[in-house]
Amino acid sequence: MTQSQPASTDTQAQRSAADYQAQLDEKRARLTELFAGCNPPALEVHASPAEHYRMRAEFRIWHEGDDLFHCMYAPATKEIIRVDQFPTASLLINALMPKLIEGLRPHPVLRKKLFQVDYLSTQSGQICVSLLYHRRLEAEWQPAAELLQAELQAQGFDLRLIGRAHKQKICLTEEFVIERLNVQGRELVYKQVENSFTQPNAAINEQMLGWALDVTKGSEGDLLELYCGNGNFSIALAQNFRKVLATEIAKPSVDSAQYNIAANGVDNLIILRMSAEEFTLAMRGEREFNRLKGVDLQSYQCNTIFVDPPRAGLDDATVKLVQEYDNILYISCNPDTLQANMAVLGETHEIARFALFDQFPWTHHMEAGVYLKRKVG
Repeated sequence: MTQSQPASTDTQAQRSAADYQAQLDEKRARLTELFAGCNPPALEVHASPAEHYRMRAEFRIWHEGDDLFHCMYAPATKEIIRVDQFPTASLLINALMPKLIEGLRPHPVLRKKLFQVDYLSTQSGQICVSLLYHRRLEAEWQPAAELLQAELQAQGFDLRLIGRAHKQKICLTEEFVIERLNVQGRELVYKQVENSFTQPNAAINEQMLGWALDVTKGSEGDLLELYCGNGNFSIALAQNFRKVLATEIAKPSVDSAQYNIAANGVDNLIILRMSAEEFTLAMRGEREFNRLKGVDLQSYQCNTIFVDPPRAGLDDATVKLVQEYDNILYISCNPDTLQANMAVLGETHEIARFALFDQFPWTHHMEAGVYLKRKVG
């Protein structure tokens, strides 16, 4: 086993601003080359903080006698690497990590068969911690966990503690945190649920939302969004459109989106619990859905569509649906599948704005954004 050093001497902490810029320049070159055949405008590059940018983190737990600590596995060798501090994660996660381990040590009932800890932090100061076990949580687990949560809250942590085991979940308080983002001088409030998707890099999320607002400024008509999640983009973009219609299939995300709509005072946005494929059938009149009762699809004049699909990109049917809209805003966590989709979208649309968002610094992963307008003539 190898042991990492505290953040002050960790190799990642020693990375310089020049190192960060070099890795960002490499991504800029790679993305520019990938889309060269699409004749895009100049690439707009959005940099991340070089460290403490990730609001979520997951660690395995290693046990040595009565002691335990966070760890990771080296990808190549599967060697166990002790992690006492993690410069990639938010400052709040780093502050809580040693305190959580210190609080777990005196409680055998909390340590027994604990194999993973998941952190979900926010810029607002709230944090959710999930303790994952290879055993059923018996009655004595909860009072011990409540004591630990109270101890950590007394130390100043705005904490929600959750226990998870096979087909079992115990929430001591809420199972969510409330995030607050600053987007073009406006504060947006988002409910983020434990074990549901949220944007991992809050600083980049603010930049993505600001960019999306900028490229759609002055839009006419309505907006359709597919894969809306907790309403992250649709809530921000609502101010640029007459009405917004959004779809999402995951119930926890839909519930969060409804909360966020109310919290942000948005009155022109409707969320439908449907997959993109189902919505495509409904829009084309090929199938009726009870979930659409009371929703007059014909009252929407959507000439702009927004998509933020999973890594696999858009399926063939959805690509064809997307082509029917004059303006397409596409955020992609996988530029390769975006480029593949562009092989079809490029037949009818051209790239008006092109952006790189460094969502995952120090990795090969990139987030890309394109704003497409229908070709004239």
